[in-house]
Amino acid sequence: MADSNKQNTSRMGKGMTFAAWIVALGLLTLFFNNKLEKQRNPNQSVYSRIDAAGIPEVILKRNRFGHYVTTGTVNGRSVEFMLDTGASDVAIPARLARELGLKRGEPVQYQTANGVVTAYRTTIDSVAIGPMVIRNVPASINPGMRDMEILLGMSVLKHVEFTQRGDTLILRPNE
Repeated sequence: MADSNKQNTSRMGKGMTFAAWIVALGLLTLFFNNKLEKQRNPNQSVYSRIDAAGIPEVILKRNRFGHYVTTGTVNGRSVEFMLDTGASDVAIPARLARELGLKRGEPVQYQTANGVVTAYRTTIDSVAIGPMVIRNVPASINPGMRDMEILLGMSVLKHVEFTQRGDTLILRPNE
């Protein structure tokens, strides 16, 4: 009987040790995933302020890859943007456009770094980054984009004055 209790106690101890390792690995995974996500998008919570003239400013930090990625909204729904001064329009992945309820318009050809792509015109009612809101924004739905990040092109950025200082980008409405 004593040997049986020792075996049960030993099995239980091994089981508890195994469970503790699983919990520890799970917590470490969550911690490092969060850290990696913050490196990819350091602007998950948009920092804004009012300057001396009463004009709102949005301050963005560059990510570890040298891009400005931020959280914002399209038609009131939370999305992630990558600022792209080389893009004519806002470019939206087709899957995300469906989730946002955007309608496909006429096809249009764009010359990209990956060659010529066919996208579809659409209009976004509102794009917001922090306190800055731009309305009636020309955009395109791009079936070739695989991730869920929206490229924020010049159809929005032409309404914004931006100044880069080191790894910081300051956005201000120019209207």
